[in-house]
Amino acid sequence: MPIYEFVCRACRRKLSFLVRDITAPFALRCSFCGNTELSRVISRFACHKSLSTVWDESGEPTMHPGEDYYRDPRNIGRWVEKKFRNMGQELPSGVQEKIQAARDGVLPEPLKDLESASPTAAYD
Repeated sequence: MPIYEFVCRACRRKLSFLVRDITAPFALRCSFCGNTELSRVISRFACHKSLSTVWDESGEPTMHPGEDYYRDPRNIGRWVEKKFRNMGQELPSGVQEKIQAARDGVLPEPLKDLESASPTAAYD
């Protein structure tokens, strides 16, 4: 089911049409102004990346000064995974499970108390 994109010649707005059957005729009409004179435009496309590619492109935290590198959940545990890999060790499954849970938004038990804490609260 292709999506065709057009620009209305009257109001210059971009329109997208989902075509369920490419052999069936479909009426081109601007949903904003009702004009039937539309020009076909070249559509954008998506490029999907593997997790490995995303990690390679994001690099190390030192490559992103001023940004909160670890706000991106994909980067949680990357340092631990890298250190184990550099030592030629396999990451224990329990650690890998905790890293994946953190990436999915589940905090480890010791940190659950901090989940609802105020960021400006003083701690002893």
